[in-house]
Amino acid sequence: MAKQRLTNAVNDTLAEEMRRDPKIILFGEDVEVSMSGETIGLIDEFGRSRIRNTPICEATLTGMAVGAAASGYRVILHMMMANFVYTGFDAIANQMAKLRLMTGGQITLPITIMAGYGGGRSIAAQHSDTPYPLLMNLGGLNVAVPSNAGDAKGLLKTAIRSDDPAFFLVPGGRGGEIGEVPDGDYQIPFGAASVRAEGDAATIVAIGAMVRHAIEAAGELAEAGTNCEVIDCRTLVPLDEDAIIKSVAKTGRLVVVDEARDRCSAASYISALVADKGFSHLKAPIRRLTVPDTAMPYAPDAEAELLPNPERIVAAVGDLVGP
Repeated sequence: MAKQRLTNAVNDTLAEEMRRDPKIILFGEDVEVSMSGETIGLIDEFGRSRIRNTPICEATLTGMAVGAAASGYRVILHMMMANFVYTGFDAIANQMAKLRLMTGGQITLPITIMAGYGGGRSIAAQHSDTPYPLLMNLGGLNVAVPSNAGDAKGLLKTAIRSDDPAFFLVPGGRGGEIGEVPDGDYQIPFGAASVRAEGDAATIVAIGAMVRHAIEAAGELAEAGTNCEVIDCRTLVPLDEDAIIKSVAKTGRLVVVDEARDRCSAASYISALVADKGFSHLKAPIRRLTVPDTAMPYAPDAEAELLPNPERIVAAVGDLVGP
């Protein structure tokens, strides 16, 4: 098991999959230059027949992905920033998410859409959103959100090989973090959460970039004698409901940490799920730590005020557990 940066793990995985399957094509904005590093060097190995820069027109890109996948290709579309999902949303919502059902299964759409999401980089409102709640609501799409390099490899391989469209959303600013990456043909099944820390005082469910904060907070709480269980969702569609309910049954308390805006967030859905299926286990109200319902500011200090962090997680758990 080697240690790699998350970006390098993604880059190696893309190369491995393209060597394995000649029907895989990859296109998107600046994929030849690779500003974020995930596609660097691929043009040299696979050429412009399989790696192609595109104009900055996301409505065209998502339509191209649907057409190419319906024609027999296995498509990887790199949209660079998750905010650009908004400008490509028609083909995503009306075609990708629906055509398999509308054609009675005659058409499959093996499409993987990659994008970086979230704040913390001071890149302002139009580049800092966390739009996975929109995608969760559509039906017909899988949504993977890795929190580390090893999961990035395993989830990306699963996404690429799936016959259903999948979004692979990488936490912004996390690409340089180093983690252990399993060797070989490593895949992580969708819908399988990971327990990052074990405990019985409270459950902390975290998504993507928030997992690191949750683990840090759990370590601080453990030093004070409060042992929390940290659940990394890994995929939001499908969601590992059983793992969440099982943990809440053990701890009786739940804090959900989500970088999306609060209204209709993934945290809201997870909270409703536990209220529906695990209410009898709860010893205290559910707490959501999310981003306020506002645009992300450019100024670093103002941005930091909006994002969940370890201190807020520790405080939320403290409120539920009590003295």
